[in-house]
Amino acid sequence: MIANTNNIKTKNITELYELAKECREKIITTVSQNGGHLSSNLGVVELTIALHYVFNPLDNPFIFDVSHQCYTHKLLTFRDDRFHTLRKFGGLSGYTKPDESEYDFFVAGHSSTSISLAVGVAKKYALNNEDKTPIAIIGDGAMSSGIAYEALNELGDKKYPCIIILNDNEMSISKPIGALSKFLSKSMAKPFYQSFRKNVEKILDYLPEGAKYTAKRFEDGFKLITPGMFFEELGLEYIGVVDGHDIESLIDTFNIVKTLKKPCVIHVQTIKGKGYAPSLEDKGKWHGVGAFDIKSGEFLKKPTSKLSATDIFAKHLEYLADNDDKIVGITAAMPSGVGLSALIEKYPKRFFDVAIAESHAVTQACAMAKLGLKPFVAIYSTFLQRAYDQLIHDAGILSLPVVFAMDRAGIVGEDGSTHQGLFDIGYLNAIPNFYILAPRDESMLKNIMTYSSSLNTNPVAFRYPRGAFRLDDEFEAIEIKKPCSQMLIKNDSKRLFIGFGDGVGRAYECLKELKNMGQKDFASLLDIIFIKPIDEKLLDYAKEYKEWFIFSNNSKMGGVFSILCAYLQENEIYDVKLRCFEYEDMFFEHGDTKSVEKHYGVDALSNADKIIKNYIK
Repeated sequence: MIANTNNIKTKNITELYELAKECREKIITTVSQNGGHLSSNLGVVELTIALHYVFNPLDNPFIFDVSHQCYTHKLLTFRDDRFHTLRKFGGLSGYTKPDESEYDFFVAGHSSTSISLAVGVAKKYALNNEDKTPIAIIGDGAMSSGIAYEALNELGDKKYPCIIILNDNEMSISKPIGALSKFLSKSMAKPFYQSFRKNVEKILDYLPEGAKYTAKRFEDGFKLITPGMFFEELGLEYIGVVDGHDIESLIDTFNIVKTLKKPCVIHVQTIKGKGYAPSLEDKGKWHGVGAFDIKSGEFLKKPTSKLSATDIFAKHLEYLADNDDKIVGITAAMPSGVGLSALIEKYPKRFFDVAIAESHAVTQACAMAKLGLKPFVAIYSTFLQRAYDQLIHDAGILSLPVVFAMDRAGIVGEDGSTHQGLFDIGYLNAIPNFYILAPRDESMLKNIMTYSSSLNTNPVAFRYPRGAFRLDDEFEAIEIKKPCSQMLIKNDSKRLFIGFGDGVGRAYECLKELKNMGQKDFASLLDIIFIKPIDEKLLDYAKEYKEWFIFSNNSKMGGVFSILCAYLQENEIYDVKLRCFEYEDMFFEHGDTKSVEKHYGVDALSNADKIIKNYIK
């Protein structure tokens, strides 16, 4: 049994290092079997132990940014006996989750929210005169997002007691300045420096103006040769750089800041992937991983002949870029995830990773489009939500031809509710001038990309799933020249299955299950291709087919079903019955995709059973 936050204070330094070794081994073993975030968690083991040693997380809430580095925290908060269920359906989440444990203050999965949350907590404590301090743990990569600076700006002004742990793991915003920096950093974490600062402030009140100016310049000069000048100028106390793997130094530092009662940034330097040699060789590769063999470091992913939708997108975008030098690409800190890594290397002046700054990514793309370039903005569906105002204000109003490639649409599996791409149809459909498309398979994705690159007006968004498409080009694709749909299977039935994107695959799988149940030729199958604008041919289909079954991998609220209901009503067509097979109005939990689909009753067999029970007389 791993030590917990209640008894950790009884341990000496040697025992704490043994605990760190034990946690690290359990993280490596579990992630090797379940997949998960490895290198980020290995880098904060000692840091997390020191935090639990000094602070009570129920009184001083630990607010993990993104929270993909919370595994040691979970082990120390009475979840070690369930840790083997990490990221499995019904098991522990890979992120902090309040309904999983009272020690998890807030849900997290998106970047750069921790300091804002901490400010909110600090305001509540100040309002009630509570002697408590929130603790935000944020990586330096997350400091590339504007929301973090908005929070720092207010915190520096209002001076609420708050501790910010800046975890610098070599994606650094601030590098240590040699031996002098280390000396100053250690000094700044000791009572002498804090006393020195207070004494200077007192002296300034009594000195004549000339001497006061000299003393003030001396204090400013002292700050200038430290890496914390930026934070000091914002009005925040800065302490660092502290070795994030030196438990004793961390404990000493935390005990000091515990008494400051002011906003404070502790700059901690850690080694991402510490404790597992393969992860030290390629930190990016080992950030988020699938199952792997611990001894060899080889990943155990089953070989498949099917390309992922991401791979297809990347290869075809390269083809388009090779033949059109106006095509440019932008992603927000996910170049490997969206397939742009090779293009950034091949065309460094045309393809860009702008860091965790989705709003910035969208707005700069709009400027590019206005000047005649053809920008492809590749961002996960769940992360594009972070740039909603820019989609309206910068892309929509001027109707600029920016192409939004939304990876990870639909159920994404083990990352859970913060990452499921279930809402983009609804939030994009509300924006005038947008075109919204989705491919059903490889050929259609290529056609959609080629079509999108040819437009001189209108922002275009197309969505595609994580992993491979459900369909393997079973149906011949059509060339897209305008908003259109495509009939894939036509029979004498008066029922019509309408699929959008990977929803076409869901509909086709359901038809096959129905056939196995004795319902041959149950319905025709239509790929709608565009959900905005809608192909006017649908009005003709409404004359022939009086029962429509709608499939997509989006939430039904604001999804394809809602849009088609409104469309038929607007055109005064009232005799068509619509059946919705989109996802319910809820957040889906984590787990492998098949388990999640089966649990929520959205897999092919469940859909076929629903139809047999409810819609066959």
